[in-house]
Amino acid sequence: MIALVQRVSHAEVVVDGALVGAIGRGILALVGVQKGDDERAAARLVERVLDYRLFPDETGRMNRSLRDIAGGLLLVPQFTLAADTAKGTRASFTSAAAPDEAERLFDKVHELARAMHGEVATGRFGADMQVSLTNDGPVTFWLTASPAA
Repeated sequence: MIALVQRVSHAEVVVDGALVGAIGRGILALVGVQKGDDERAAARLVERVLDYRLFPDETGRMNRSLRDIAGGLLLVPQFTLAADTAKGTRASFTSAAAPDEAERLFDKVHELARAMHGEVATGRFGADMQVSLTNDGPVTFWLTASPAA
């Protein structure tokens, strides 16, 4: 599984003109599911997102996690993260999980995150979403978790 995490001061998702998820200070996590991912990978990804240190401490160093600051988490499904872009000028999605499996595992990520953290919002799987954010820093990291992790 893949999460492109961005430290934000604000982020929101709109679907069909309606706000479906929003947070203040925290993390926007774009989540991609690959073939072979499973519930262990989902659990590991949630742990990494919640514990990854990307917020400043009193000295300005990135030593605080989302849990440490009790910030918001906005999870947005994004299958394009699982694309193979190694050759050519058009992405291949052969490494992406099938839509039903990807949705099941994204829902598992959401369920686990809600059980482990206070403020969790999501986009809508399979929808045409408009995602707005104010990237704080900017700070962006690519996190992965494999079934074997």
